[in-house]
Amino acid sequence: MIEVQALCKQFASGPGRRAPPVQAVDGLSFTAADGCITGLLGPNGAGKTTTLRIAAGLIGADAGQVRVDGIDVAGAPAAAQARMGVLSDARGLYPRLTARENIVYYGRLHGLPAVVARRRAEALADMLAMRELLDRRTEGFSQGERMKTALARALVHDPPNIVLDEPTNGLDVLATRALRQTLRRLRDEQGKCIVFSSHVMQEVERLCDRVVVMAGGRAVAEGTLSELAARTGQADFEETFVRLAYGQAAAAPQAAP
Repeated sequence: MIEVQALCKQFASGPGRRAPPVQAVDGLSFTAADGCITGLLGPNGAGKTTTLRIAAGLIGADAGQVRVDGIDVAGAPAAAQARMGVLSDARGLYPRLTARENIVYYGRLHGLPAVVARRRAEALADMLAMRELLDRRTEGFSQGERMKTALARALVHDPPNIVLDEPTNGLDVLATRALRQTLRRLRDEQGKCIVFSSHVMQEVERLCDRVVVMAGGRAVAEGTLSELAARTGQADFEETFVRLAYGQAAAAPQAAP
């Protein structure tokens, strides 16, 4: 379980001292449960990536708290990170290493014995249908091949919580479908807590059990797809999202001149 409570984060807006800071995250709270896929949905600049980077312990918050299975990420980052598999927007693979070497190396960083890390690499290759990639250098991999390798690397230590930042960016249709199937299996068969961010409504609609709609660094709505639709009175999820994220004025049709 991942719990986000009253999270705040500002960034400097530029080199000028008079420029006001940018409020990337502004009092955000939500809970992502085990055995559930929770989506952070919002326009670019809504604070999704910043939130997930704080949750993963990559940057610190100005205020608020993130707990992973009850562990405070800021207070005990190593313990929290051991219970997370993180797939960030930067895949970060070592290009001169093979896919197998990338996966095993990451497992060793997490304290797995070499034999266990190698066994996990084999099992993940089967689960992600990437066995033909294992002994190829990742340099020159397609986006889909890089995604599979990075996901296997994130899962090598069998974490109960998985955090993915816009994982379908740059993927073709088949790679996107394969990723969706994998995430459903991890939820249904292993009870993982999965949190992913996206600005693609179709991905969220097809995959998520619960959705946190973000705008301006805040959660403007949270619930299941049916709950969000009922809140706006809209059957179409795109219209639901627009009304929640941008307000009624943005959703209203423009009058003819």
